[in-house]
Amino acid sequence: MIIGIDGSRAFLEKRTGIEEYSFQVTKHLHNKLDDYEVRLYLRKSQKVNFDIPSRWKIKKINWPFLWTQIGLSLEMLFHPVDVLFVPAHVVPLINPQNTIVVVHGLEFEFIPKAYSFWARMYMRWSIKSSCRWAKKIIAVSENTKKDLIKLYKVPEEKIDVIYEGCNKNFEFLISNFESISNDKIFNSKYILFVGRLEERKNIIGILEAYKILKEKYKIAHRLILAGSPGYKYEFIKLKIKNLKLEINELGYVDDALKYKLLSNADVFLFPTFYEGFGLPILEAQVAGAPVVASNNSSILEVAGESAILINPKKPEEIAEAVWKILSDNNLREELIRKGLENVQRFSWEKCTKNIAKLLRS
Repeated sequence: MIIGIDGSRAFLEKRTGIEEYSFQVTKHLHNKLDDYEVRLYLRKSQKVNFDIPSRWKIKKINWPFLWTQIGLSLEMLFHPVDVLFVPAHVVPLINPQNTIVVVHGLEFEFIPKAYSFWARMYMRWSIKSSCRWAKKIIAVSENTKKDLIKLYKVPEEKIDVIYEGCNKNFEFLISNFESISNDKIFNSKYILFVGRLEERKNIIGILEAYKILKEKYKIAHRLILAGSPGYKYEFIKLKIKNLKLEINELGYVDDALKYKLLSNADVFLFPTFYEGFGLPILEAQVAGAPVVASNNSSILEVAGESAILINPKKPEEIAEAVWKILSDNNLREELIRKGLENVQRFSWEKCTKNIAKLLRS
């Protein structure tokens, strides 16, 4: 049996949610499919940065645009495989009968204003089509499964829920830590958000909550926003300018800096409007940061009682939750303990063991 894996999202230089999922799943599958012939499809410029089994072959597809729908489709036409695994929800037009796709969420259906018109149209078409073409669909949460059934009328028996994993041991270079060890950020107290700076992530709500924390609760903490600019970032930038408060934007951060930021944060904020899974919550808990997150979507599954859950549309509620943690050390320690217990439910090993079972069936 020949198994094909779409690795085009896994080996980007700057990975965020779906890309990180694709990378970790591909990396952890290598010791579960070593008895099979596997073709790992990459773009021309991409490289695999871990050892792969001898029966795995890297196939680079040199196609400049519509890489999946044209490049990967042509590959499937001329060099078909028995099973195609797509970890990032876009199945090529030409696909084998046994195709397995991962759907990460339908956030764009619930918060349409946080996406451009064309982005919404493309995601709706690509995910609907992928669900129709695939033999099996992996949803990363029960909430995403429910959304697929309700909005896209996907048959329930076609969907398997397999939770994402999280790294219990961050891999990073000592030199990375040395280069940032004396940065003024780590010599002061701060609350933290990690993720793309865009409307869906409720950055405006975070900024308004921070203003309340400064004015009402008189906190000394700074706010750190770590992540690349996203859709409608210009409104976020204007809000930051108008607030005239001590806010640090760090842009994209690698794993080393992210882990250090999380492990030194007094509170990790994740009051987003909708999530297919919510991996940053688990990353924060692994690092020992208490979490304030939204009481919606998959976050209820992922965080449960291990975080303070709030209404993301109410900045005063976000601020109050942060203040409770900052002013009550017992609560802070309890949330850290619950967070460390919570992350034990999730692992890339468990995730890929279940995926491999589907690929072999």
